[in-house]
Order: sequence, then structure tokens, then C-alpha cells
Amino acid sequence: MRKINEQNERIKRRYLQYLKTAQRKDATTVQKAAEGILRFEASTKYADFKRFRIELAIKFQERLAEDVSKSTGKPLSKSTIRSILAANKGFIFWLAEQNGYKSRIRHSDADYFNMDAKGARIANAVRDTPYPSMQMARHAFSYMPEETEIDYRNKALFAFLMLTGARDGAVASLRLKHINMIDGCVYQDARDVKTKNSKTITTYFLPVDPEYLTCFTSWVSHLKETALFGPDDPLFPPPMNKPIDGVFKVVGLRREIYKNANAIRQVIKEAFTNADLPPFTPHAFRKTLVKWADTAYPTREAFKAFSQNIGHSSVITTISAYCPVSTERQGELIKKPQTV
Repeated sequence: MRKINEQNERIKRRYLQYLKTAQRKDATTVQKAAEGILRFEASTKYADFKRFRIELAIKFQERLAEDVSKSTGKPLSKSTIRSILAANKGFIFWLAEQNGYKSRIRHSDADYFNMDAKGARIANAVRDTPYPSMQMARHAFSYMPEETEIDYRNKALFAFLMLTGARDGAVASLRLKHINMIDGCVYQDARDVKTKNSKTITTYFLPVDPEYLTCFTSWVSHLKETALFGPDDPLFPPPMNKPIDGVFKVVGLRREIYKNANAIRQVIKEAFTNADLPPFTPHAFRKTLVKWADTAYPTREAFKAFSQNIGHSSVITTISAYCPVSTERQGELIKKPQTV
């Protein structure tokens, strides 16, 4: 068990509450802040924050440069280090205004958690991320089995992601009431659906492949007519497991949403690996669809509509995040300028 400094725990709780209620940060951001602060606290052997000195911040930065990731066994990435330092910078800056601490900590002390310029450039660098082509996605989809109800659900999940480009966290929390099969859209209501930044989004099904729509439509009919699911039941329910002859087996579907998107990510990764393709994630579909939309919606108004459809307020976000010009394409365009 890790050591606990009661004074530290109380002030950390106040800060995390401040992030949640005053700064309106989401749960994931608050959790990352807590983890980053705990990492610094551990490096000081859980010394009282009132004993903070800039030397501790300097040593902490040096230690982060030497630490390795528990999951990969490799040195921490620059982006991870930046996130940890940012969490502590915000905390120390806030701490400098709190009774019992402001006489010991100055706002400028937070600057000692800044990343060096070279590391910041590396952390902020935009890198090409792999994504499946439309043909690869269709190939993986065709290889998915359809023997059990869970197979049926998994294939409909794949189809839905290709029809909408929705984020996996939102998909995990969708219920039948959010689907409008008449107008062909999904209403990602932020009151119920775990959308990014709690944004409510209306997403119309993309005309990418009729097979995807056929599969998903059939799944919705199955839930309503065979499984007798109602509006508040999940769109992609977890399996119900019960012991049969001493072994847990799937006996149906549960009427509750997934708590997170881990199971959804695993379904998609397995769909690709079973088709002898790289284990792409659901998020990679968004880049696949943006590349498709770049040709399918050539006018400014049409592409703006697509951008809104995947939840972006600005077309700039869509283009910069999902449709960058590769180095190879950059070279081609520069060497062969278009004539006007």
C-alpha cells in the first residue's frame, strides 16, 4: 500500500473538486490530473505540499526523463511527460492561492513544471496515424462471423461505426431511443450519451455502403422485435453470462450499457486481426471516413455538413486532425503545381 499524507489528501480533494465543479473538467481530465499529482507526490516520498521547494520540481523533471512506461517498458513519451507536468503546474499555481500554502508557495513556482522547448515541440508534433481504407474495412466486416447473437451484435457495431464515425465512448452509452431509423440518424444527446466535451450531436447515416445499413437495420429490428428491448435499453448491450454445467456461458443480452468502451475497442480490433489486418481501433474509422468525405463531399457547404455530422464545430478541426497532407503527397503537389 502507498503512503498517505492526510494533509495532502485533503488539499488534493479540494483541488480535484475545483477542477470538476468550477473548471467544468470532465471525469477523464480530473483523473489524469490526480494521477499526475500523485506521481509528483510519490517522488517526494509523500512530503507535505507545504514543504514544496523548486528543487523538488527540478528533480521530478529529471526523474520523468528516466522513467519507463509500465505497459510498454519503454521511456515515457514526450506527450505523457507534458501531461504529467501540466497537471502539477496547474495544481501548484492553484495551491499558491490557498490558505496555509500561499505563504510558502509562489505562483511563479509553477513555472518549474514547464517542459523544455525541444520536448514541447516533440510532444506537439503531428504524426500520421494508421487507419483502414474503405476496402480494408469492408474486408474485415465480411470476415466477421454471424453464428451467435453476440456475433450479430458485433457485426452491427462495426457497421454502425462505419455509418456514423461516432466515438467509441459515445457508442458504448447509446440506447435505442437515440436511434431514428425513419430519418436515418442518431441523436447523441449529451444528457445520456458520453460525447466528447458533453456536446449534443445529430449524426445522419453516411451513404458509404448499403451492406452496413442493412446489417444495422436488421440488428435494431432484432432488439425491438425478438429481444423485446425498449427505448431505454442499450443499443449494443453487454452479454449476459450464467454458469451452465460449471462453465459460464452467454445466455442472452443484459439491459444496461457498458461502463466504458474497452469491449467495443476489442471487438473492432479482433475483426481486423481475424481478417489478417492490423488491429485498428474504432477511432481510426473517423480518419477513414474523413478521407472518403474529402472526395464524396467536394463543395464547401457539403464538407461543412459532414464535419458537423461527426461532431466538429469547425471544418478546420476536421481537416487538421484527420485530413493532413502526407509528406509524400506534399512532395507531389509541390513538384507538379496546378495551373489556374
